[in-house]
Amino acid sequence: MGTYRRNHAGDYRCSEDEVRRMFADQSDEPADSRILEGFGPDDLHPESLRQFRVRFGAASPSHAWLAEDDPALLQRLGGFRRDRISGKEGLTLAGILMFGREQAIRDPAALPGFHLDYRERLADSPDVRWSDRVTLDGTWEGNLFQFYRRVLTKLGEGPGLRRPFQRDAEGYRRADTAVHEALQEALVNALIHADHAGQGGVVIDRHLDRFEFSNPGTLLLSREQLLRGGVSECRNKSLQKMFQMLGVGDKAGSGIDKIRKSWIEQRWQSPRMVETVKPDRVQLTLPMVSTLPDAAMLELGRRFGPQVATRSGDEVQALVTALEEDFVTNQRLQDMLVLHSVDITRMLQGLVRDGLLRPEGKTRGTRYYLGGSPPDLEPSPPDLEPSPPDLEPSPPDLQDDPHLLELAAPVRASGKAPRELVRATVLGLCEGRFLRLRELGRLLDRSPETLRDSYVSGLVDEGHLELRYPENRSHPDQAYRTRPIERECGP
Repeated sequence: MGTYRRNHAGDYRCSEDEVRRMFADQSDEPADSRILEGFGPDDLHPESLRQFRVRFGAASPSHAWLAEDDPALLQRLGGFRRDRISGKEGLTLAGILMFGREQAIRDPAALPGFHLDYRERLADSPDVRWSDRVTLDGTWEGNLFQFYRRVLTKLGEGPGLRRPFQRDAEGYRRADTAVHEALQEALVNALIHADHAGQGGVVIDRHLDRFEFSNPGTLLLSREQLLRGGVSECRNKSLQKMFQMLGVGDKAGSGIDKIRKSWIEQRWQSPRMVETVKPDRVQLTLPMVSTLPDAAMLELGRRFGPQVATRSGDEVQALVTALEEDFVTNQRLQDMLVLHSVDITRMLQGLVRDGLLRPEGKTRGTRYYLGGSPPDLEPSPPDLEPSPPDLEPSPPDLQDDPHLLELAAPVRASGKAPRELVRATVLGLCEGRFLRLRELGRLLDRSPETLRDSYVSGLVDEGHLELRYPENRSHPDQAYRTRPIERECGP
């Protein structure tokens, strides 16, 4: 019969590897508690353990475990254990992951596919793949603790952050603001929740306008439980304990909630978590884009007049989202606001009664579009130069163009189209014309947010798509066009 699993396109038969991982996730024994036979002290990196002890002491100076020698401390942390039933004892997967030598971690008996990668994509030119990188290149001992130390330094400074990490009395960096604390929490979450035996490893991408934390594995809690907080379920409990000794890796189930609240305080777009299958991965995106951009507020004021100024902050957020993303849903606002779904429903109904939103659909799938009519734009002053021909705005009826509809049909008709098909279709639609996310969304029957996060941003970073406004990626009227293919001329 086999084992089947459901994705957006329907049910599919699981591979043996997927079945094994599902059973492992349901086991009472954490993944990182496995005893590694044949591994010993020589497989540990002593300097990592020493540095961990120093940072542990800085976080909890009077902790009793600090008096233990290294073997005893390892046992307290879950890096070494003895199985009471079999009598077997030795270093655990957690101990090797956190403090081991890279060669030992990638041993066939441990995690041969182990991978860690931090990439900064902060260069203006699409031809520059990354401006900085931390990966397993042999220049440092590639374990989780050393990766954490190096990446935390990178996350704490650079564009978009008002103030870098501060240093404590011992000279170590500490999270001085809510944003830095959220970034630290996101980094640790990726490391302790990852299925390190899965495909792709832990990958962190930093862009000018967002952070992306991606790790192999599936969510062990439902999306609703994660957003609600208060429940903790970690795949690697010993790794979680080790990071808790450093003052990070909240066990109370409030990590994601803490990150969301930090982003809301900054008035940035809310964090987005996406789970994919084949291979199993979880990606957390932290956008550094204002939820209330000036251009959007100006447009709402022109459309609805002074009544916008009388609405609550949450109501304005709903209106801005409907404007920026073409529509808004109850589910989308649950990601963005610290409100219960019932309260969001009441708020949306009130905006509909007042004519600010109009609903389409019923029950949970209802989409809310901006109400009213956009005002006529005043003509540009005569002394302003017209836009260059290649920057002309997309015609408003492009989503009804028969040619584009025909190109989009294979993706639009499929609930879960292959990734490469979607990428190729986006490039085909944008060939020779600029299209906005909302236009692509209507053509492909996908949400603009999904297209941006899963396809368009990557195509831009890879140099396949160009921006209408390259100097401002978050421009409210941003649009995308396929770059012409440069061919070499023969002799």
